[in-house]
Amino acid sequence: MSRVPSLFARVVGLAVLGSALALTGCFGKSKPDTVLTTQGQFDETIKAYKSGQFVVDGAVLSAADTGSHYAYLKDQGRLPKTILLVPSDDSKVRDAHLGFMARMQLDYGFTVYYDKKGELVRLNAVEEKARALEDTHQRAPLPDEMKGKEASSGGYDPQNSGQQRGY
Repeated sequence: MSRVPSLFARVVGLAVLGSALALTGCFGKSKPDTVLTTQGQFDETIKAYKSGQFVVDGAVLSAADTGSHYAYLKDQGRLPKTILLVPSDDSKVRDAHLGFMARMQLDYGFTVYYDKKGELVRLNAVEEKARALEDTHQRAPLPDEMKGKEASSGGYDPQNSGQQRGY
């Protein structure tokens, strides 16, 4: 019967344990891809604005309008390949901005990079929860005289048009 020296067995055991720990680290949550480039290398730069809005070419647009802008550029054959999302003077890049940009990245096929604490990171649309593009968050309240009415109800009556309001 052959015996393995105890020192050799311990070294092999430590090697197996070390490789197991290294493989465990590989299957954890992936780190974002860090990009060390300058802003001039991107096809377009947009800014994050308040309430999930964006500043595109100097205009403040909602997420839905920004998506429409990129749909137009796609129809014209001028869709950018890379977009840089940076914070504006009024707002930093928030999760809502990243969710909307992830949705647009999936829809239009461009790559989005954003400024995360001073370093540029590529947006992963799969890990970032892509949000549906929204235009308004809340419906405007109706005046009391319009509550309970539909747009199609109470058509125009020329005989009673001025009598109800005292004209």
